[in-house]
Amino acid sequence: MSKTAIEVAPKGGFSFDLCKRNEMILNKSGVKPPTYRKTGTTIVGLIFEDGVILGADTRATEGPIVADKNCEKIHYMAPNIYCCGAGTAADTEAVTDMVSSQLQLHRYATGRESRVVTALTLLKSHLFRYQGHVSAALVLGGVDITGPHLHTIYPHGSTDTLPYATMGSGSLAAMAMFESKYKEGLTRDEGIKLVCDAICAGIFNDLGSGSNVDVCVITKGKKEYLRNHMLPNPRTYVSAKGFAFTKGQTEVLSTKITPLMQKLEVAEDAMEE
Repeated sequence: MSKTAIEVAPKGGFSFDLCKRNEMILNKSGVKPPTYRKTGTTIVGLIFEDGVILGADTRATEGPIVADKNCEKIHYMAPNIYCCGAGTAADTEAVTDMVSSQLQLHRYATGRESRVVTALTLLKSHLFRYQGHVSAALVLGGVDITGPHLHTIYPHGSTDTLPYATMGSGSLAAMAMFESKYKEGLTRDEGIKLVCDAICAGIFNDLGSGSNVDVCVITKGKKEYLRNHMLPNPRTYVSAKGFAFTKGQTEVLSTKITPLMQKLEVAEDAMEE
């Protein structure tokens, strides 16, 4: 009777046994793993001499359609912590709002400023729990008692801690700007300019990113939210005739009129005891 040989990963190597096990479980249960989705966003962050600078474009897409030209992708987490979101807009807003409320309750209970690592732990634990089905890719930045911090959080729950970071469909173009121009000890103005250059690189090289540039500067005890800090590609053509739609062009499929019934209330005098 022959014994089945068990493959053992060499020392310092990586064993793919868990990957094979997960694939077998998925195939057996019929569950489809989450697929890659184009996010249509450019979000960035960097650490400068005094704190953290976050940046984002303002285009929200729905497939090939631009649904919103000036949406907000930099979300409030705490007075000293903000988070940029890429992916499904509803997911990024819901996740950041939920964790923001948990941080607020934690501040009420402890009477202390929220730490960036607390927000990071809450976000990555929630996303890991749903195994990527919550489509939220986040760039988290803030300044706490231990100094400035910048993290990226992927939809599956994995995280990175970096001096500069990009996410979204325009992240490669933005990363090219950071890798060529970033240096340690950037001043506030140099950091803002580099963040704007990175976002503009995503805007002009990625069809899913566009419109304006939002910037958030976080320092010790202070934050500046520069809404629409840059408008790099404003609309230049507007029809002189305007838009006129002839009445009756939209077909009415059905009409239903529901009459409102008037409700009479009779007030009775209170009985004296």
